[in-house]
Amino acid sequence: MGLLDRLKQRLTRTREALSDSISGVFRGGREIDQELLQDLEEALYTADLGPLANQLVAEIERRHKRGELKGEEDVRACLRQQLLGRLDPGGDPLLSTSGPTVFLIVGVNGSGKTTSIAKIAHRYTQAGKKVLLGAGDTFRAAAADQLEIWAKRNGADIVRQQQPGADPAAVAFDALQAGVARGSDIILIDTAGRLHTQTNLMEELAKVRRVISKALPEAPHHTLLVLDGTNGQNAIQQARLFSQAVEVSGTLVAKLDGTARGGAVFAIQEDLGLPIHFVGTGEGLQDLEVFDPGPFVDAIVGSPAHTQS
Repeated sequence: MGLLDRLKQRLTRTREALSDSISGVFRGGREIDQELLQDLEEALYTADLGPLANQLVAEIERRHKRGELKGEEDVRACLRQQLLGRLDPGGDPLLSTSGPTVFLIVGVNGSGKTTSIAKIAHRYTQAGKKVLLGAGDTFRAAAADQLEIWAKRNGADIVRQQQPGADPAAVAFDALQAGVARGSDIILIDTAGRLHTQTNLMEELAKVRRVISKALPEAPHHTLLVLDGTNGQNAIQQARLFSQAVEVSGTLVAKLDGTARGGAVFAIQEDLGLPIHFVGTGEGLQDLEVFDPGPFVDAIVGSPAHTQS
C-alpha cells in the first residue's frame, strides 16, 4: 500500500468533511453560482480550514468569473493547487552530525506526545539507527513507565529517574551524556506537558533547552511540537505559546486518523510558518508518516472518480 492509499484510508473523516462535502455541493449537476460558493465555503470550514476557507472560495469565484472554472473537477483542481501552495514539505528532520541528533519533544498532556516519541523511535530503529530516550516528563507518574515500555518494544535505550518529581533538566543532561557515551545516533527527550497556560511549565521547558545546549553544542537540533489534530484551530494557540518558550523548529500532528479537522495543518503553516515533519495516522508504532503535501492534499481533496469509488 502506497503513501497516498494509506493516507486515504486513515484520513477518512477528514476526507468526508472536505472531499465528500464537495461532491455534495455539486450534486445534481449544480452550476457555480453565489449559493453554491456559500455552500462550498461552509464545507471548507467544516474541515477546519478556518479563515483560509474564505480565501480559497474567493479565488475560486475570481477564476470562475474569468471563465477558467466550469464545474466540480475544475474546482477540485483549483483547491488542490491553492492548498499545495500553502504547505511546505517538512521532510525527515534527521541530520548528519558528528554526534547524536537530539530531538526535544514538547506538547500538552493528551496530545499524543509519548506515543509519538515511540513512533519516531520505531521509525529510526527500523532504519538501523541507535536510539536513546530521555524520560524528561518527571511530573506525570506513569510517563516514565510508559516510555520505558515503548523503549523495550523498539529496542531503544532509555535514561530515567525512578522517583517522580526529579529535575527534568537533570534527566535531559544525563540522557545526553549517556547517548554520547553509548554512541547513540538519535536522542529523543520527552518533556512535561501540563497545561500550556502555566508559566512555570514554559520556564521549565526553557531551562531544559538551555541545559541541553550547554551539555552538547548546537543541541537540541530539533524541537518538535506535538499537536493533537483533533484540536483543530485550538492547536494554533498552543503552538504560539510553546514557540515563545523553546523556539519550536517544527511540528508533528498526531491523531489525524480519527478527526474531521485535518485542515488545521494549513493554519499551522499559514499562521506560524512551522514545517510539519510528521503526521500520526493511527495507533500502531508504524502509523507515522513523513509529511508530504502532495499525497496529503490528494487524500483529503480527492477527485470525482475517487468519491464515487
